This record gives sequence, C-alpha cells and structure tokens, in this order.
Amino acid sequence: MEIEVTQDKLSKALNNVSRIAIGKVTLPVLNNVLIRVDNNKVSLVTTNLDMAVIDFLPVSDSKNGTVTVPAKLLAEFVSNLPKGEKIKISAKDAKVTISTGKYKSVINGSPSDDFPELPEINEKEAVVFKMGIDEFKDGISSVAIASSNDLTRPALTGIYFNTDNKTLCIAATDGYRLAEKKLIKNVESEINVIVPTSSMQEVLRAINEDMEEIEISFNNDLVRFRLGEVEIISKLIDASFPDYRRLIPKDNDITVELDREELIRVTRLAALFAKSVNGSITCESKKPNTFSVKSIANELGENDSSIETEVDVEGKIRLNSRFLIDALNALNDKTITFNFSSRIAPVILRNKKNQDYTHIVMPLNS
Repeated sequence: MEIEVTQDKLSKALNNVSRIAIGKVTLPVLNNVLIRVDNNKVSLVTTNLDMAVIDFLPVSDSKNGTVTVPAKLLAEFVSNLPKGEKIKISAKDAKVTISTGKYKSVINGSPSDDFPELPEINEKEAVVFKMGIDEFKDGISSVAIASSNDLTRPALTGIYFNTDNKTLCIAATDGYRLAEKKLIKNVESEINVIVPTSSMQEVLRAINEDMEEIEISFNNDLVRFRLGEVEIISKLIDASFPDYRRLIPKDNDITVELDREELIRVTRLAALFAKSVNGSITCESKKPNTFSVKSIANELGENDSSIETEVDVEGKIRLNSRFLIDALNALNDKTITFNFSSRIAPVILRNKKNQDYTHIVMPLNS
C-alpha cells in the first residue's frame, strides 16, 4: 500500500476520523485507523462498533492495499509536519513509513484482517433526506441540548427523527425539558427513529465551512450522514420515544413577548443568587407592563430584575435557571414568546416570527 497526499488534506482527514478511535482492552484494533487504497480511491476509517467515520481522501498517487495504524499517533505526527508539503505513506508487512522531506517515521501497524467489518446501508431501501448544512447544524444544536445522559433510559439519550404532516422533525427530551425543530417540509417518506446524540455531535464536529449540503439515509437499524468527502454511519437506538406532542400544552392563557437578550441578562443575574437553591428562579408577569425574574438565597441575598412589556394576565412560575438560559440561547429572534398558565404546566418558548422551533421547560415544585 502506498499513497501520496498533501499535509493539510491528510491532517484534516485524520482529525475527522481519529476522534472516535477509542481503544478497548478486548479489541485494541479500535485504536487504529484503517487505510484502504483501491484503484486510486483512498479511505480512512475508524469505528467504535456503534459508529464509523469514513473520510475519502483525494491523493495524487497511490498503490492498492490496506493497513491499520494507531489513529491518535498518526494524526498527531502528521499535524506537526510542515504545512503544504507532500507526504508519502507506505506499508510493508504492517510496518508503516511516513515521510516528507527530511522527516521520516516508521509506525508499527497491524493487518487489516482484524478490523471490524463496516455496516452498510441498502441504497435501494434507504429513506433519504437532503438539506442545507446551516439549517441542519442549527437544528441539531438547538435540540441536542435537551437530550439526556441517563443510560437507563436509552430513548432519551438520542435525537428523535420523525415525520408529522409531511414535515421532517427532530426532538429530544430529558424529562425536564423538551425541544422540537421542524427541519424539512413537504417530505414524501415517513420515518420514526432515534439517533444517538453522541453520533449527532460527531456529525456536527465533522462539518466545515466548505460544506453546503448533507445527505441523511435511514435503513433498518442504521443511519448514514454524507458531508462532502466524509461519511458517518451510526446504529440507531432500539427504543420507543415518548409521544412528546401530547406534552406540549395547547391552551396556556398567559403569553408575554420579551426581548431575548434582556431576558437572558436578567436570568443570568438571578442565577447568580440561585446556585444554593438548585438554580431555582421565579418568573412573574404583573399588570400592566412588568415581567420580573427573581431569586432568593438566604446565605447570599436576593435579586429582582424586571423587563417592561405588555401584560394582560398575571401569573407566576418557578423554573431552573440553567434550563431557561439553554432554551433562550437556542432561540434566535430578537423577540420571543414566553407562554405559561400555572405552576404545574410547562413553559413554552418560541421565536416570535419563525415558530419552527419549540422549547418547553417543566416548572419546579413549589
């Protein structure tokens, strides 16, 4: 096996794939990146058994063959070589030589026979969606914040891709908050699957400014994301996602329009005093024109900040300050709507103009 490629392209590809190269005592080959050359088509592959990352590498010259090399070591070595230089990588008997100019290193690799076989998407049966990178990135980022880390509830550790009224939606919840984003309208195919949040975060890390479109393919228990020269294949979570639309109130009777930046500011001020009370803050609408956010901590003191806005109905609710700040950071309009009805119903937060994103936060017990 032999390839010749520029340092910047190789380093970028290795950075993409090496992040999931995690060694397991029982399967040390998972530390490695598989370098495969087949008729001038070069791919770098890593897997942790739940997910695989593939980067197709443009090269100027190559010879067929395969080998696996410790991914972290190779990535760090290449990143320290002179930028713009051509790098030659060759393998013989699992000895991998990397050289450019006066720099040369020999790394002990291993045969590719022990490397796990990669799962494959059935192209004929796959359900495929395409969308712009910016919309995808913003959508996933705004929903992922609500997913859970509780492995005893696997359905909540992922992002739920589902179709509703010919719209592709994504949602996540940890039981205390829920976020939903409408991604693509007027879709023909239907889908209801859960993708691990960890896999989605890897997809987000692989996005760069040169990418314009992403292709998402679902098939059986797999999903594949194509971003330019990068492919990420992940297993789906075998569980049932909650019927979350039933959790979104339809008849809250208090709606307040607020400047998003100002609400973030007063919430952060209140959060400073709320640390000793588990982040508890009180939001209150007061006639005729005041919305206040306050917190009380016996040891530190108290904070009470107000925003001027039109108020038709008075009400009060206690929330977790961190959850509220996360939700506000995920919104992007200058003006947002803060919708609630009582101390037991969740708060609904939306942009005033573009309402494709919904974030609900459960209230704290009184």
